[in-house]
Amino acid sequence: MKTVIYVKSAEQVLTVKGASLAPKKGKEMSELGIIEHGSVIIEDDRISFVGPDLEATQYLDSLEGPVTTIDASGKVVTPGLVDPHTHLVFAGSREKEFEMRLQGVKYIDILKQGGGILSSTRSTREATLEELVEQSLVRLNRLLEHGVTTVEAKSGYGLTTEDELKQLEAARKLNDIHPVDIVSTFMGAHAVPAEYKEQPDQYVKLVIEEMIPRAATQGLAEFCDVFCEEGVFTVEQSERILEAGKKHGLKPKIHADEIVQLGGAELAAKVGAVSAEHLLQASDEGIRALAQSGTIAVLLPATAFFLMEKPARARKMIEEGVAIALSTDCNPGSSPTQSMPFVMNAACLTMKMTPAEVLTAATINAAHAIGRADQIGSIEVGKKADLVLFEASNYQKLQYNFAVNLVDTVIKNGKIAVQGGVVLGNQAASN
Repeated sequence: MKTVIYVKSAEQVLTVKGASLAPKKGKEMSELGIIEHGSVIIEDDRISFVGPDLEATQYLDSLEGPVTTIDASGKVVTPGLVDPHTHLVFAGSREKEFEMRLQGVKYIDILKQGGGILSSTRSTREATLEELVEQSLVRLNRLLEHGVTTVEAKSGYGLTTEDELKQLEAARKLNDIHPVDIVSTFMGAHAVPAEYKEQPDQYVKLVIEEMIPRAATQGLAEFCDVFCEEGVFTVEQSERILEAGKKHGLKPKIHADEIVQLGGAELAAKVGAVSAEHLLQASDEGIRALAQSGTIAVLLPATAFFLMEKPARARKMIEEGVAIALSTDCNPGSSPTQSMPFVMNAACLTMKMTPAEVLTAATINAAHAIGRADQIGSIEVGKKADLVLFEASNYQKLQYNFAVNLVDTVIKNGKIAVQGGVVLGNQAASN
């Protein structure tokens, strides 16, 4: 007998429908597919009905067996939030660097002094697989508590073959034991480790000839990412790494033009990257190249906020026809947050995106950025039953009430995972 959940009488159901084949761009990003006084019916792990309340009651009459009813009166129902750029799996913390930056030390200078990514590398190398899972599980529960039902997780804090694989194995373990779905990205090219400081090309060779083949062969990653940045990996090195990933079936992503304008956006378009991420310093030419290539811009306003940098030019990108997604960039150094609602607030307040645009960017466009738009990111019949019920009477209030978690209920794969704002039970055994 099927398990049936009836989410009824929502003030608004934001379906965000109509973009499963291609991400929303331009004015399309403001089209939320709103159903006033709507209902959603779930059978097992799939959405079987979405529409007005009256039609929902008629549909229910055709079903047999018990029905779990959730009264969504006074609430907004959205697709489960999708977080398409995180460094979820790591060990340690870097709060001392936060104080250094407040005193005027630049992020790239901290990295050159052995801090930054290299600091997290030392902690991650020292941690066991079990310790990585345990520490990351806390962050994963917080993401769920804030409405995230699918998350991308990058490696990049191991910087040896075995430690990179250990991070990816931890992500796979978390995917197995937790209701939130995890999509893994190999990012051995996150920094040049200290032992290769004087031989960066030798490290690139290691990434290409050993790390990528092993990650791909063991099925531990779906994407390959690289930090294309001054003082990290050059455009030429980044292209070699991404092309090597493609040869092994890993789809390209790129950390592009975050700190300086290096041409990362242009490279993303050239290699056909699924997404280009950060883009604070992207040039006009780079933005146009992204629009022409269809590469999704994954913007990270919380990172710019935390680093006290000017944000990416979201409005320019939207005007040029670039599809935009949003993400937390959850990581220990430049964005230690697990709050997608705050990221959405920040996108409005720092990048002038509208409440409708940020909802699109955090759902269906984010799903496209990790290759899952056929299954998640919108409330449509046949898609995964991933929903969030917010304590708000309309979608504008989600951004108006900034820095407040309005999540009341999260349904993941047709099961209630968060109720009354609280993660239910031991979520490390529910997938």
